[in-house]
Order: sequence, then structure tokens, then C-alpha cells
Amino acid sequence: MQSTKLKSIMAIALSSAMLFSAAACGTSDKAGDSGSDKGGSSKSVTITSYDVSSVKKDDAIAALLPESVTKDGKLTIGTNPSYAPAEFLDADGKTQIGYDMDLARAMGNIFGLDTEIVSSNFDTIIPAIGSKYDLGIAAFTITKERMESVDFVSYFTAGMGYAVAAGNPKNVDENDLCGLNVAVETGTVEEEAINKTAKQCKADGKKDITIQSSKQQTDATTAVVTGKADVFFADSPVVGYAIAQTDGQLEQLGKDFDEVPNAIAIKKGDSQTTEAVQKAMQKLMDDGTYTKILQHWGVESGALDKAEINPAVE
Repeated sequence: MQSTKLKSIMAIALSSAMLFSAAACGTSDKAGDSGSDKGGSSKSVTITSYDVSSVKKDDAIAALLPESVTKDGKLTIGTNPSYAPAEFLDADGKTQIGYDMDLARAMGNIFGLDTEIVSSNFDTIIPAIGSKYDLGIAAFTITKERMESVDFVSYFTAGMGYAVAAGNPKNVDENDLCGLNVAVETGTVEEEAINKTAKQCKADGKKDITIQSSKQQTDATTAVVTGKADVFFADSPVVGYAIAQTDGQLEQLGKDFDEVPNAIAIKKGDSQTTEAVQKAMQKLMDDGTYTKILQHWGVESGALDKAEINPAVE
């Protein structure tokens, strides 16, 4: 999958606080986003999500949901808003935005429910689905291990990618990460993958990989910009977005690889909710809303044309 095409709208200082602000405040490719200089190197940015208010309730799809979901009138969704452009915080520091969040709210409209999105650490979401959350939407990659705990409905495809400081001053070789400091977000497939690589380095008698695992993706991005890590490892849309938002301080190392579907997580065995989610997502795909949302965020290269329940993965 190609990197995202989002425009860089913010000059970013090298401090961690400034980088976090930049990573959490992106933009769409739509005209009308605005920013005003505040006399320094940053800008105050007005960010807009895609407007899903035109998406109306579908009575037939809504009727599929069990009472356990509908009884409180809310669709409660767990997310980790540090993974721009999929899910991250608006300039108010509270509102979750991104293409995942737009799709979540559009589904809530189809169900005729108010969408309540709850921010949490990534690795705590799946264990709480079915108790604290009706759904988990956080750019989840489908894995066999995760499918033992939840059911999935696919809606997007993303590869993996690496990012390093511009110019690759540490001469990082994507084919040999032994001896390097690698930053990842806790609980992601990238963390799992780099742990396997680290074991292989040790088995081969090479230098150890130092894995810097952070609860927030923004911290992993910051670590590379500030020189505390040599490279960060994330989903390809996240890598592309981080590069666009760091004003030339990062670049991609190599090409995207290992494209796999992202999916919505549902309580294991809850066939009613799973069917409702699949039909709602397919409706958004078929009526064009899905494509418009992805185009809004510049990630249409990851679009699927079919939402599937528990698709086969290696």
C-alpha cells in the first residue's frame, strides 16, 4: 500500500511536547482547513472530520443487533487515539477523529444509536469487548491469536513500514535491525514482529535489539525524531502520516510490506452483532460513504470492496 497523501500543515519543533501536538493534530486533504501563526514554529489548526450526518438509520440492519447492545441507546466503542490518521485526538485534546472514527460514527447512524467512543490503551481494548465496549475500532490487524478472543469484520488493508530520521543518518538497514533501538506501540503486531526479530538476532549471535515499547504511537514517533530510537515500526498509513506531519524530519525506510486486513473487533460468538456490523460496513462501502471517508483522509489506497467476517489470515 502506498503512503498517505496528507499535506503537512505544521512546522514542528524538536521537543517531545511539540511533536506530540503535531502528531495529534493532522488534517484532511479537503480545502477549508485553516491555521494561523502564533508567532512561533507551530500553528493553531482547525481540523474537521468527514460529515456523516447524512447517513441515516437502516431499520433492517439495526434490527439485527441484540438487546445487549441497543438497550442503552448507545454504540460504545473502544479505541486508542494515538494512531493518526486512523484515530487520534482533535485540537481540543478530547474528540477522537480519523477515518476509523468517521466510519464508527457512520455505523452508529445506521444502527440508530448514539456513538460513544472511549479512549483507552491499545492493549486493553480487546479484553474489554463485550463488557465495557460493544466494539473495538483501533486499526486492529487480524491475527489468529486475536481471533481466539474476538470475532472480526474487515474494512481496510494496511501494510507495515519503518520510519527513520531524514537522511537516515544512522544508516539503518531494514534487512538487519540487530543492535538498534526500535520503537513500537505496545500490543501491536509490529511489537510482536520485532520481538521475533530480536530473538533471531540473539540466536544468530548478533547484537541485541533494544525494543522501546510505548503505550502511545506518538511516543514512538517522538523517539525517532529526538534520536532516542533509531527507527520506528508501524502500520503503513501511520508511517506515511507521521512523515507528512513532522515537517521533513522523518522518511520512510524501504517500502511497505506484509499487507493484511484491519478489522472491527466484536465479542467472540456474538453472531448478531457481528452480522449487523458486517452489513452496516458493506452498506457504507456500497453507497459510496466509505470511499468518501477514506478519500477525505488520503488513505483510499487501503480500500476494500467487501466487508468479511473472520477472513482467513496466515
